[in-house]
Amino acid sequence: MAIVEKVIEAPPQQVFDVLADGWTYSDWVVGTTHMRGVDNAWPAVGSQLHHRAGPWPFSIQDASTVLASEPPHRLVLRAGLWPAGEAIVAFTLEPVDGAAATRVRMAEDFAAGPLRLADNKLGHLVLRQRNKETLCRLADIATRQKAAR
Repeated sequence: MAIVEKVIEAPPQQVFDVLADGWTYSDWVVGTTHMRGVDNAWPAVGSQLHHRAGPWPFSIQDASTVLASEPPHRLVLRAGLWPAGEAIVAFTLEPVDGAAATRVRMAEDFAAGPLRLADNKLGHLVLRQRNKETLCRLADIATRQKAAR
């Protein structure tokens, strides 16, 4: 499992609001290149994001499904990239500095398909680096929203 953490200078609800806006995922999730659709119930359990991942013309079209949603503290997704496989991605948000900031923990593990072949130290190292950049992008959007309010 690849686990990364980042403290974001915005309260948990503000960070969760970015997670709850499915249309922004291609802006901050490294590798997601295009949002094709977002279920109206997003981020309720069972709702989906419909996305494309990877470089054109080789991008893969798939969906990610919410497995658990506890605003503003937790969101768990089953991220699909078939035929490559699936991953389980869990975001945990906890307040720090009297709730003026949020510690975001992102844990990702390969769940199914050929991606499980990358379930090793090298695969997790690459995934950790990717997810560090993902959290940096999430922070940029969440703190930009803070400045706009």
